[in-house]
Amino acid sequence: MANMKQIAKMARVSIGTVSHVLNNSASVREPVRKRVLEAVQVARYQPNQLARGLRRDKTNMIGMIIPDVTNPFFPAVVRGAEDVAFSNSYRLVLCNTDNDHSKELVHLNELHTYLPAGLIVIPSNFSDLTVQAERYRRAGTGVVCVDRLPKNWSGDSVTANNEQGAYDATCCLVQLGHTRLATITGPLHLTNAKERLSGFKRAMREAKLPVNPEYVQETTFDKRGGYLKTLILLRLIPRPTAIFAGNDMIALGSLLAIRELGLRCSEDISLIGFDDLDLGETTDPALTSVSQSGYQLGTRAARILLDRIQGDKSPAKHIVLETSLNLRDSVAPPPNIRAEPQRKNRHEGRKTMPARFLSDFRATDKSQP
Repeated sequence: MANMKQIAKMARVSIGTVSHVLNNSASVREPVRKRVLEAVQVARYQPNQLARGLRRDKTNMIGMIIPDVTNPFFPAVVRGAEDVAFSNSYRLVLCNTDNDHSKELVHLNELHTYLPAGLIVIPSNFSDLTVQAERYRRAGTGVVCVDRLPKNWSGDSVTANNEQGAYDATCCLVQLGHTRLATITGPLHLTNAKERLSGFKRAMREAKLPVNPEYVQETTFDKRGGYLKTLILLRLIPRPTAIFAGNDMIALGSLLAIRELGLRCSEDISLIGFDDLDLGETTDPALTSVSQSGYQLGTRAARILLDRIQGDKSPAKHIVLETSLNLRDSVAPPPNIRAEPQRKNRHEGRKTMPARFLSDFRATDKSQP
């Protein structure tokens, strides 16, 4: 394997000049720079990133920790962060915690030994990163939290407007005529789940509708949790006519439970998710969902981190990205107020929506021309 000494000999320059070219650490005349790069290409020289990091106290690596690699929402966040990192000559290293805080701590402690330039974290359940993040910051390594915020977090963050997104979804159901609304939340020790429940309750309060405690079910952010909690809701008397699910994975579980009990979505019960995953367009019926951009969460987090790496010492940044409601066929007026002819076609839910509702929300309906 070629080393810098051999590259210097091939290019007829000093080792210091090779270092300046590879690290962009000093100005080098263009003919000399070109000669060094040609020698690097011929010799297929690959810098030892760990050795380079030991010399600089940092590598060109950005660590990223996510809670569940099987959740389809998180790959978009990773992709956004990786695109920004790669275009700026940084490499993203991914760690999965399985929503286990003890595993998260192992990753945090081990990544520290690799001298990362920065760290992006989507916290696990019951996460408290204060001590670990402070250790990174003392070493000059930036930390950005995404999607959820750990307990007592005061550092950089990028989140979605979860409260407003849930509020809009619930208002949609209220304006369609639903009065018995249920919600299946994610774990309420997570900030995003708590904010979505807050938005649901605000819409109910403004509509002067009671929040039946039995109609609020807490579960994990996955399909199994949604399935089990929906079975509970649909066996209540009276049962709800609409469900706002804390994310699309919960909503997918809800669809399974609705079918298993011989009910129809949206004729018998309306359903709205959160995240607007691509797979929501392929369900039957297609899933109405609050849209948030995982890709934008990732890109904004990576850009904040790059600013910190380049010396930005400004106060902590808290970016909140707006959401929108994407209307599809899983919502319709409740059975008690729907005209009989409208019940014949399960795919005409949008056409039965009141004109006032359509005018309010058409601007955020991606399915409308």
